Amino acid sequence: MLRIHFTAEDIARTRLSTVADPLWEVLLSHFRLGETTPPIHLRPWTARLRARPDLTALMRPGAAFLAGLAPRGRYVPDLLTPAESAAGLDAGLDAVRATDPRRLWRELDTAARRLPATLPELARALGDFHRAAVGAHDDLIRARVEADVAARTGTLLAGGVEALLRGFAPMMRWRRPVLEVRYPADRDLHLGGRGLRFVPSFFCDRTPVSLADPDLPPVLVYPIAAEHRTVPVGTGESLAGLMGPTRAAVLAALRHSASTTQLATRLHTSLASMSRHTKTLRQAGLITSTRRGPAVLHGLTPLGRRLLDGG
Repeated sequence: MLRIHFTAEDIARTRLSTVADPLWEVLLSHFRLGETTPPIHLRPWTARLRARPDLTALMRPGAAFLAGLAPRGRYVPDLLTPAESAAGLDAGLDAVRATDPRRLWRELDTAARRLPATLPELARALGDFHRAAVGAHDDLIRARVEADVAARTGTLLAGGVEALLRGFAPMMRWRRPVLEVRYPADRDLHLGGRGLRFVPSFFCDRTPVSLADPDLPPVLVYPIAAEHRTVPVGTGESLAGLMGPTRAAVLAALRHSASTTQLATRLHTSLASMSRHTKTLRQAGLITSTRRGPAVLHGLTPLGRRLLDGG
């Protein structure tokens, strides 16, 4: 069990991330791929990967790094999931590249491992792994994470941080001033006024995960609730069957406005292909496109949002 000790200052500084952390999702999706029987809600994801050899090829270098540095069920170097990743994939990869050599060797020596290449090569491989294993499946992931965050945000607004903590039962139990978390190791984490960042995860399963080093900014990555792991009617696989998987993924990705370049990067497709898809969705009245300087910014129309939400 992991026992997280709060002070009044920690409760005031506790926060809930509104999106999944990209590098934590890389690590956890790597673990899920190593399971012989993945959770039911991941079967559409694994089926897609099996059907896309281009994606599995893109993942291969990152998978090789992770197999050596982060074997399932053992110590994982915290440098793979830096706090900077909360600001997005690029910020997280920049932090990996800039890892202090003393930290690198300390964390690797703890597990008697070595880095088989340079930090820039590791960062590039992790970025490719994310684009193939996570970013290309935004239509399966984003809505489910957002549903969990919306429910927990409602609890937070209505009852405060302690209501949020109580709402994580049964995987966690709040016994003021300690949060008891089901965990594979017996540990105590004293926040010491730093607060705690809760991070939702599509790929986390059964038990939350945290960092090994108690001196790093405290974070607890938790699996989204079971009731949020299913896709509403009109989204995900149903929507993909209606308009094709790529256009369904574009529509899901536009829950938050994005440029053509951002969409192409996130969904692992070319700019030319993404321009064709956005044109089709715009002509159907599902998205809007507005030029902002050299970029074109896309967003959902009311009709597009109703379709995405199953209305």
